[in-house]
Amino acid sequence: MSILPPNKPQVPKDTPRNFFIWGPTMGGKSFLATQFPNPLVFNTDGNAEANTVPSVQLRNIKDEKGKIKRSVIDQLDKLITALQTEKHTYQTVVLDVIDDIIVMIEQYICDKEDVETLGDIPYGKGYAAFTNIFQQLVIELKSLPMNVIYISRNASKMEGLTEIEIPSLKEKHQNIVNGNCDLSIQCKKVGKNYIRVAKARRKDYMRDQVDDPAILKILDSITGVFGKSPKTTKKQQEAIVKEIEKKEDVLLAAESGEDTPSDESAEKTETKEETKPARKQTAPVNQQASKVAANTAATGKRVRPQI
Repeated sequence: MSILPPNKPQVPKDTPRNFFIWGPTMGGKSFLATQFPNPLVFNTDGNAEANTVPSVQLRNIKDEKGKIKRSVIDQLDKLITALQTEKHTYQTVVLDVIDDIIVMIEQYICDKEDVETLGDIPYGKGYAAFTNIFQQLVIELKSLPMNVIYISRNASKMEGLTEIEIPSLKEKHQNIVNGNCDLSIQCKKVGKNYIRVAKARRKDYMRDQVDDPAILKILDSITGVFGKSPKTTKKQQEAIVKEIEKKEDVLLAAESGEDTPSDESAEKTETKEETKPARKQTAPVNQQASKVAANTAATGKRVRPQI
């Protein structure tokens, strides 16, 4: 019997299972996460016992000398192994919040190497160790036959004169998390209303392809999950590429210590260079004209200039 599937059309089943939820404090992030089926929360805020759903407190435990004797890495490893191997009824695991877990992993590596920061470990080995541990954690969570939810806090940045909201999770860490997630969801409170918006999605999801009714009910409460993504025209694409290339040129010039002239200054330089030969050609003519004027004034007769 062949291990290959039958070569015939099939109805796709496409239910998102991995989520990145972010937003300000008391914006409804944790509440949304606990609406998923049978959740288990890996908590970092010290209030695991105050949750209404089963929770585990994550932390680095130190000995009497202040050294970490049991790390959050060991704790997560045992929890994930239990979810993989033991019989249980959990369907969703929630990391609340992922920002704190990252800090605890960094603390463990620094404590192990007896340094203050990852940058104090020579040859970039500290950053490499962290990236390896964090990527492995995300991959192992994704391999679970469960829904996985990462929660992050809120931050902001300026784009021109406009302040926009972004996750507090650093971009390099977001790339690892979102690279293994299906949806990025922003939660916030506007007045008395709680808002949920899909800010990024892996693909265009269709309601009739979501085969889990519980997940479908949650997705229906989030704006922007379903429907076609807007297409980028060729003209828009070329403008975006041109802007990216311009920024890359500026960065390269800055790294090499060269000044990058603006378009306006470049035009002025070209104009100046073009007019130099013209001034050199007209200078002798002006000198001859001055001599003619001087001779005419002295003799009273017009003298034809010699060329």
